[in-house]
Amino acid sequence: MAAAHQVSAVIFDLDGTLLDTERATRDILNEFLAVYGKVPDPEKEETRLGQMYTESTTGIIKDYGLPLTIEEYSKAMHPLYMKRWQKAKPLPGVKRLVKHLYKNGVPLAIASNSIRRNIDHKITKMEDWGECFSVILGGDQVPNGKPSPDIFLEAAKRLGVNPSSCLVIEDSVVGIKGAKASGAKAVAVPSLQSQRQHYSIADVILYSLLDFDPELWGLPPFEDRIQGVLPIDPLLSTAQIGDRILNDLHRVISDECTYDCIPDQISGIYLGWAKSKVPGFSKVVIGTGWDFSQQTIERVMLVEFLDSSGRIETEPVKLLLIGYLRKLQSTDDILQALIVTNEDRSIARDVLDLPAFSGYANDLHFF
Repeated sequence: MAAAHQVSAVIFDLDGTLLDTERATRDILNEFLAVYGKVPDPEKEETRLGQMYTESTTGIIKDYGLPLTIEEYSKAMHPLYMKRWQKAKPLPGVKRLVKHLYKNGVPLAIASNSIRRNIDHKITKMEDWGECFSVILGGDQVPNGKPSPDIFLEAAKRLGVNPSSCLVIEDSVVGIKGAKASGAKAVAVPSLQSQRQHYSIADVILYSLLDFDPELWGLPPFEDRIQGVLPIDPLLSTAQIGDRILNDLHRVISDECTYDCIPDQISGIYLGWAKSKVPGFSKVVIGTGWDFSQQTIERVMLVEFLDSSGRIETEPVKLLLIGYLRKLQSTDDILQALIVTNEDRSIARDVLDLPAFSGYANDLHFF
């Protein structure tokens, strides 16, 4: 496969790209504003994604008329964020990609609009793979934060490479703008699905880093799939199973807890295990994606029970996603895109019998 661009180094954003800090902290502002009788404006909060801390804080104080200085607001909010940052988990495909690039000698950097002090707190969650980054930069270490290219230019300088030979991986529009302004190539992995239409300047737009193709950038290929399936860190969901759509394919009726452990970036066809009253433990193929056809963008999940020969109970079912099969071929008709193919079924049946996947069926820790 011919590379579209030869990459010498890779620069990652942190929040919403490496770590799911934004989901971990999304309720903090709601709780804080409630003390002042205020409610967050979703549109205004979306525009703050990826902003410098001072810019974001100034905007919040102004937009909601808070009787606080920046210093007072920061003093009140920082302990709340510190506590939630400890719950942030790596986003799907992140550890796999970082370790793969590091193993193959690709220089890596983190370039975040967060201030360096906060970055140091967050990267404690990155454990051993956090050591793969030779350069870590915060927005307070350069003259101007994103969308200025300053942080990417400085990261490239410290890595000892030309910015034009860098690949930047970002989740925010301001980050993509800064990356392109620096002369780097940019891969967007949007953390807000409602903003996907604003990422057109990116060279590639992905749902998650599970779909990242190293060979497109002249990087060594992955070689970690097992019979075509990529093992993933387990993702658990408690779902209410709805009516049958086709064969033993059912739609998930979501509630406020269904997607607690499933990041917004998850999209595609997965395999795993289910536990319910009937049929008990079952092999499943799970398709999930986003419906953009309505005014309100909604997540859709379909589950096919491979071991079922009868009616599926409508009581809550626990689902464990442990392997990634493929991305969706299209999102124009989301229900059609999520239909499980005969090939999906065949692969899932065989792979879930392998030791790398079969052990989860009896792991009561997850169920």
